[in-house]
Amino acid sequence: MRYEGKLYRPPSEAYSYILQATIGCSWNKCTYCDMYRDKSFRVRPLEESLEDIAFAAKEHGEQVEKVFVADGDALILEKDYWLAILEALHDAFPRLRQVSCYAMATNVLQKKEADLTALREAGLSLLYIGPESGDDATLKRIAKGSDFASHAEAAQRAHAAGMRLSAIFLLGAGGIARSEEHARESARLATAMDPDYLSALTLTVVPGTPQARMEEKGLFELPPVDRLLGELRTFVDEARPTDAVFRTNHASNYLPIGGRLPEDREAIVRVIDQALSGEVPLRPEQHRGL
Repeated sequence: MRYEGKLYRPPSEAYSYILQATIGCSWNKCTYCDMYRDKSFRVRPLEESLEDIAFAAKEHGEQVEKVFVADGDALILEKDYWLAILEALHDAFPRLRQVSCYAMATNVLQKKEADLTALREAGLSLLYIGPESGDDATLKRIAKGSDFASHAEAAQRAHAAGMRLSAIFLLGAGGIARSEEHARESARLATAMDPDYLSALTLTVVPGTPQARMEEKGLFELPPVDRLLGELRTFVDEARPTDAVFRTNHASNYLPIGGRLPEDREAIVRVIDQALSGEVPLRPEQHRGL
């Protein structure tokens, strides 16, 4: 496979074939993110993507069931590009059951509703959107590029097209100053987006990022572990998705837990309370990562 730079994918895509149709992230301004800062965004020529699919088909054609289209916000690809690779993917992998990608709210909103529906019908079935927060003040500070209302609208349009949605939130993104607002508004946005999958990660301040420079200047302070767990508790307790698989299995988290919301809400909150009281051990600092 021809891959440029480091590749990132959601934990649930660990066994997926990764097609790198875009290089980097078209936005690449989020203050906390270091994933694509060493890349200049560009769309790979369609011919290269089709060649990679053909090569993967020869090597792994009968094994591939899921495909993740990288890099950072591949939904930005034009409809015709998407339709070409979706057709090629389904021709290449007879057992294919899911095609997914990262997306920003702006990517979704820039697509016509008919185009989103066409992509879904062609096989793009799951979007990973990371609002990180539902608190507009926090979203502005982390330079997310979209607000609460835009994320809610994008989710509504994705659902209307028949796509499944995975929403990702970031514990600690509001810092100590807006910890409570961040947790409560994130729960409210999770309710409004009503995703099929819902996850919480924990902010890691990466050296060299704008977030790190803000921290050095005293403009941002990451909440201590007990406050981060408190944000998680508030988020789980107040979010009201219709029926979402919930996970905190990302390596950044201190407390890996899972279940369904709302079905397992009380059990999950109970585990968080036990972690806060010291009854449940946390992931050691040296075992955490990005």
